[in-house]
Amino acid sequence: MRKIDRLFAEYAESHRNPTNNLIHWICVPLIFWTILGFISYIPTPNIYLEYFGFLSIASALALILVTIFYLKLSWRIALIMILVMLLMEHFVSLANVTFGKKSWILFLAVFIITWIMQFAGHKIEGKKPSFLKDVQFLLIGPIWLLHFILKKIGIRY
Repeated sequence: MRKIDRLFAEYAESHRNPTNNLIHWICVPLIFWTILGFISYIPTPNIYLEYFGFLSIASALALILVTIFYLKLSWRIALIMILVMLLMEHFVSLANVTFGKKSWILFLAVFIITWIMQFAGHKIEGKKPSFLKDVQFLLIGPIWLLHFILKKIGIRY
């Protein structure tokens, strides 16, 4: 069994309840987005990417590191996640332009609400979140969701 399949199987152990799963489908992407939003506040120069908006050097480095982690698991998932992360960065850029220096309030509010929902989902599930056992599961959550989409459309990951 490949490492990615073992990680998905382990992650799935605490994500069997339909309500918890629904909460994860909503909250995991939003948490990922808020973290990218927080990283955009690290004072570094910005670069402009056509169609995606502004990307800070700190954000670019974070995307590279996350992509390296994903590449070690699956090149297809890494490639798709690059596009997903760039799309999320576009929405971070929009939030930063729309709310200016106060966009951190939006990121923080969404971050807090979604984590409360995540823990409520795990309370319903009756199992602790996977990342409490191993922090790498914070990065597994988004691709665990992605792998369901890929399976549905018939793409091997």
